Amino acid sequence: MAQRLTSLFALLTIIITGLGLFGLAAYTTEQRTKEIGIRKVMGATVLSILTLISKDISRLVILAFVISAPLAWWFLNSYLDRYPVRIDIQFWIFPLIGLFALVFALFIVTSQAIRAAHTNPAVTLKDE
Repeated sequence: MAQRLTSLFALLTIIITGLGLFGLAAYTTEQRTKEIGIRKVMGATVLSILTLISKDISRLVILAFVISAPLAWWFLNSYLDRYPVRIDIQFWIFPLIGLFALVFALFIVTSQAIRAAHTNPAVTLKDE
């Protein structure tokens, strides 16, 4: 029962994180709508617009990982030191989780970036 409850809350956490990232990506693309329109008029490709939007989010995810990974390792080790029989935390787990978080964030941000890259620049620049 406890394992099911833990899995449910972990899934709920991932869903809420995804919604937050989706909101951040939507806000970023909304703020840069005119810039994306001008870049498209000047000949930017979908890939270059994808890179433009994904770069900001990637930096934030990498910065969060660099700050949180050593803290998580320290807290986990201090927590596990209380037990006489304990497991060792493998080093490869943290970069794997960081890579998973980056791929998850890029997957969510890419959906918004593709939508922004395919909008008609005439519609976004009509107010200017």
